[in-house]
Amino acid sequence: MKKRKFGLALSLVLAAGTMLGACGKSSEKSGDGGKKDSFTVGMVTDVGGVDDKSFNQSAWEGLQKFGSDNSLKKGKNGYDYLQSKSDSDYITNLNTLSRQDFDLVYGIGFLMEDAISKVADQRKDTKFAIVDAVVNKPNVASITFKENEGSFLVGVVAGLTTKTNKVGFIGGVQGELIEKFETGFKAGVKSVNPKAEVLTKYTGAFDKPDLGQATADTMIKSGADILFHAAGATGIGMINEVKSVKQKDPSKNVWAIGVDRDQAPDGKIDANTNIMLTSMVKRVDIAVQDIAKKAKDGDFPGGKVVEYGLNENGVGIAPTKDNVSPEALKAVDEWTAKIKSGEVKVPGTPAELKNFK
Repeated sequence: MKKRKFGLALSLVLAAGTMLGACGKSSEKSGDGGKKDSFTVGMVTDVGGVDDKSFNQSAWEGLQKFGSDNSLKKGKNGYDYLQSKSDSDYITNLNTLSRQDFDLVYGIGFLMEDAISKVADQRKDTKFAIVDAVVNKPNVASITFKENEGSFLVGVVAGLTTKTNKVGFIGGVQGELIEKFETGFKAGVKSVNPKAEVLTKYTGAFDKPDLGQATADTMIKSGADILFHAAGATGIGMINEVKSVKQKDPSKNVWAIGVDRDQAPDGKIDANTNIMLTSMVKRVDIAVQDIAKKAKDGDFPGGKVVEYGLNENGVGIAPTKDNVSPEALKAVDEWTAKIKSGEVKVPGTPAELKNFK
């Protein structure tokens, strides 16, 4: 009798274990308790926000395109994003997407380097990708760009367009990344116009349009007639200041050069006037789609650095260039060919710029 009771109890325990195991498998890799049968991808913005009209927005557009191409819907079972209001949100947001079992999680911007590094160690089963920084972890793909190459080309445009021989560069937080924009831009300007002066100012922020506007005001008053920024949402302030100057005095010869995506819509004053000369496009959207596709296909480049330059269609000049002269466009094509062929190596640091000829 005791043996029969023991056997019955053992059978019940085994049955319960089987049921629990089945339940565990049915909710495996699911963020809302249901079975997940498709690849999912999420991203965390930096403080610039998803609508910064710069690289966060470009990344989100890339994610949306990947979702559309793969019949995914916005949400936990498809693609989604979390917005960071401050740097203290980075780790929390990355952990949240990982806990929701997203297969791939992007950290947008070099400001998230430390957060990605820490969370990747804690969440080894999640694949991560970071834009604009290198994190040497087996479950992290590092996405970088040759921003100096694209910036060189808009520098060529600026150098051949300026009437005052003074142009300006406005950066966000100073560091190796933004210095690539600055260095490439200066090299491009000087290559076609050695007499031109490049005014430079770092605002120390990517989310302060008022600082961008004040800096632009100072540069324009100092004689700069073309301003290029690499400052995220801070750069929108620069664009707004150039628009304001043009609206007050339509005869004023002043231009802005956008960054990361085609910012021509932000430079529009009316149907006939746009202060955007052109933009240096950095195809974060293409990179996001590319890495997501690789991860989905089982070819995730974990532990590797994937760099996008002119040859990879990762940087360049925006399609909108109506305000650029034929002479400048011809020069852009010529310099593009030289860079792609390796004849010209664009400097990426202040030290390289000193030795550039």
